[in-house]
Amino acid sequence: MRWTGLTSFVLAPLLAAACGSPPPVPYAQQIQEHRTAKDAAFASGAAESPVPAAERSRFLPLAYFPIDEGYHVPARLAPAPGEAGLEIPTSTGQRRKMRRAGQLRFSVKGQPLTLTAFVEEGDQAMQRLFVPFGDASNGTETYIGGRYLDLDRTATGLYDLDFNRAYHPYCVYNPQYDCPYPPRENRLSMPIRSGERLKP
Repeated sequence: MRWTGLTSFVLAPLLAAACGSPPPVPYAQQIQEHRTAKDAAFASGAAESPVPAAERSRFLPLAYFPIDEGYHVPARLAPAPGEAGLEIPTSTGQRRKMRRAGQLRFSVKGQPLTLTAFVEEGDQAMQRLFVPFGDASNGTETYIGGRYLDLDRTATGLYDLDFNRAYHPYCVYNPQYDCPYPPRENRLSMPIRSGERLKP
């Protein structure tokens, strides 16, 4: 078990080059480059790849919903100080000890939503937040057990919530992995058609 005119269009790149700073990478390109790099890592012969060699033709390249900036939204974390720990069931029948870091509040497609961010029970630094979530696409377009987001903790409590980066737990590719299921509080009633999906 493993745990915009023509002039500005022409001059902008020249001015950027003259100033020594490259132009910013467009958002869609950033997401696509991230996905390409992930496919390459999963296809490698390294032991760290979660996809067994015999299954790579089945799963790779990974399938995704089209990139949609409407699923890239700001969120505010309402901390949960002194929150008692809880146990979250996993794909192997185990129970993972976690702690609520707080509740993320945001809107997608005009719909106000909340998701709880978690940390491992013994993680006092809380530098990385874990956001498992379920939605109405589970079981048809996405894994029935939900998907995940990871966030680097910020000092401001403001977060860049990007469902285009939502990913399937590794137990989708390999049952040896122990993957926590999203708790009831993180199951959204609307579909989140963004990020990783099952192959049609």
